[in-house]
Amino acid sequence: MIKANTIKNVFLSLLMIGLGVAILQGSARYAQGGKMATTIYDYSAKRIDGEEHSLAEYRGQVVLIVNTASKCGFTPQYDGLQKLYETYKDRGFTVLGFPCNQFAHQEPGSEEEIANFCRLNYGVTFPMFAKIEVNGDNAHPLFVFLKSEQSGLLNTEMIKWNFTKFLVDRQGRPVKRYSPQTKPEELTADIEKRLNEK
Repeated sequence: MIKANTIKNVFLSLLMIGLGVAILQGSARYAQGGKMATTIYDYSAKRIDGEEHSLAEYRGQVVLIVNTASKCGFTPQYDGLQKLYETYKDRGFTVLGFPCNQFAHQEPGSEEEIANFCRLNYGVTFPMFAKIEVNGDNAHPLFVFLKSEQSGLLNTEMIKWNFTKFLVDRQGRPVKRYSPQTKPEELTADIEKRLNEK
C-alpha cells in the first residue's frame, strides 16, 4: 500500500517540475533587449546574407512567418508563398522564410546553397533568413514567442514539421497558426482580412 506521504511527495515534485517548466517558458519569451516580448518587433534575426535585422522593420505590415526546408515533400509550397508575396506585397504584406534542419535533416545546405535553391527553383524574392532551430533548447527566441502565442494541435507548442506558418497582424501580434499541410493559397481570406484592418 502506498503511503500518503509518498503520494504527497510525488505530487509536490510534479508540481515543482511543472512550475519550473512554466518559468523557463516564460523567461524564453523575453526579447533580446531583456523586456517581455509582446510583438514580433521585439526580436531580430540574421538574414540569409548574414546581416542582423530587427523585425521592427516590418512594423505595420501583415506578416507570414514560415519555417522552411529545401528537401521536403512540402517544399513546392515555396511557389505558393512567392505568389502570396507578389499578390499582396504592395498592400503591406510580406513572407519571412526561416530555413530549419530539425525535421529529418531536410535542410542540410549552407545559407548560400539555400538562397540559390530558392531563387533558381521558385523565384523567391521574399526575405529569407539564416538557418535556425524552432524547437528545443536552441530554438530561436522569435519562434519561442510565436509558439507561446499560437499553440498547435491539441494545444501543444512544439512545431511538428517544416512549413508551419504563423500569421501576424499589423500590430505585430501572432493571430493564427497553420499546419504544414495548409497550402499558401488557402490563406488568402485570412490575409485579406488582416490587410483590411487598420
